[in-house]
Amino acid sequence: MRLHDWLDFHARETPEAEFVYFQGSSVSYGEGQKSANRLANALLAEGLAQGDRIAIAAKNCTEYALLYFACSKAGIVPVPLNYRLAPAEWQYIIDDSEAKLIIAGPEFAEGVDSIRPALGGVKRFVSLGGEIPAGWSSYSAWTESHGVHDPGIEIESTAPAYQMYTSGTTGRPKGAIVTHNAVTSNVSQLLTGFFIQRDERYLIVVPLYHAAGASALFITTACGACTYLQADFIPQEVVRALSEERIALTTLVPAMIQALLVMVPDVAKRSYQSLRQLAYGASPISEETLRRAIQVFGCDFVQGYGMTESTAVLTLLTPKDHERALKEKRELLRSAGRPILGTELRIVDPAGEPVPTGTPGEITARGPQLMQGYWNLEDATRRTLEHGWLHTDDVGCVDEEGYLYILDRVKDMIVSGGENVYPNEVENVLFSHPAVGDAAVIGVPDERWGEAVKGIVVLREGQTATEEELREFCRSQLAGFKVPKSIDFVAELPRNATGKVLKTELRKPYWAGHTRGVA
Repeated sequence: MRLHDWLDFHARETPEAEFVYFQGSSVSYGEGQKSANRLANALLAEGLAQGDRIAIAAKNCTEYALLYFACSKAGIVPVPLNYRLAPAEWQYIIDDSEAKLIIAGPEFAEGVDSIRPALGGVKRFVSLGGEIPAGWSSYSAWTESHGVHDPGIEIESTAPAYQMYTSGTTGRPKGAIVTHNAVTSNVSQLLTGFFIQRDERYLIVVPLYHAAGASALFITTACGACTYLQADFIPQEVVRALSEERIALTTLVPAMIQALLVMVPDVAKRSYQSLRQLAYGASPISEETLRRAIQVFGCDFVQGYGMTESTAVLTLLTPKDHERALKEKRELLRSAGRPILGTELRIVDPAGEPVPTGTPGEITARGPQLMQGYWNLEDATRRTLEHGWLHTDDVGCVDEEGYLYILDRVKDMIVSGGENVYPNEVENVLFSHPAVGDAAVIGVPDERWGEAVKGIVVLREGQTATEEELREFCRSQLAGFKVPKSIDFVAELPRNATGKVLKTELRKPYWAGHTRGVA
């Protein structure tokens, strides 16, 4: 199976069915197939060969959804860019992936142009709309000159479907290569818990550059249903769509759920008759927030745990699990559920040996949805996929019923509003400030975002710097979600005998009274 097989099948069987809805305009499966073919032919006309990479920096839109399927037909590998990153961060990903073409939303063209002199490998820049900048091609003009015939390229199911970059623990993100087999396997695994009918709509407001957004798109297309896209998370508009637009399913991160409950005054007064299921994950969620959301929306809830390296999902806490938790086993609400179909979990010690039930250790997983490996990083691939098991770097334990509980992160990753932040990357920026002698970055509780990035700084003797000055310094070099929300100044950082900062000690006062977990 390849990604485009779903689109082609439903275009043949139900060509008039709604494929994508965006900003008041619908595209049918028949029209979607023609548009995907046209885009595939445009890519091939550029001289791109199978396995070549192209980058996309855009918010959710119809063209973004089409790109995944068009690239599948042409054998081209899309590299989705997190549009919240700084242009310098884009530059690294574009260069590392060896992308030969960039498609960007009009709001991101200026950012791309700021790094353009360093992008020697990119041969064409395509703008999705608005006023077309100098040196850019119009997407509509570029694609409309090509035919709607199938490109007729033989694509193997073992070929890469996309290359999605993960946050790097040393400031260098890694490109996870996810094959067609991995994607179609994960969709098949998830259809046991996410099935959507042909006449239903799946609201996707999480970004399509993210594994959760892409997975939701693929599930919906596999079922021949409609993907209802929103470009930005606007709580009032999400609530309106859930109550008025025949939305049956949606995926949200906990920070989004919290925002709907807090920022929309009439959220509890509305009716959500079409809404059957709300999926959440990617960061911690409080039990109080979850209980209120279940009461307000009146639908089934399902939690997913996984990562880019596993296409999307490894475990699910099903609607039945949620019901059981609310009735008799409250602690299940802190669980990430049990392995999905065809997936094995194993908790191991530092030597890689399985530990007894209930004993904490590193979470490892095996299944058909695992990535092929990291782009051009053989050693990292070998370590992460040792003996065919994905080493997640998450610490957890499994109870006697097979439910997974995630306790912490091996490498202290912070998840803020569904975005991964690695402290070392932020620390490197803080250390580059001339007034900073020592620094540590931790995650602290945040009602809105789940976790907030906090810096703890030791100033050099004789030097001065304010909290706002250091935050502005970080903002000039990092994406906004990575900038510390607060910075404390201390005389020294706690360290062990080998000099390692004791982040457990730093986090302890902030997490006192909180049940720290990862969704």
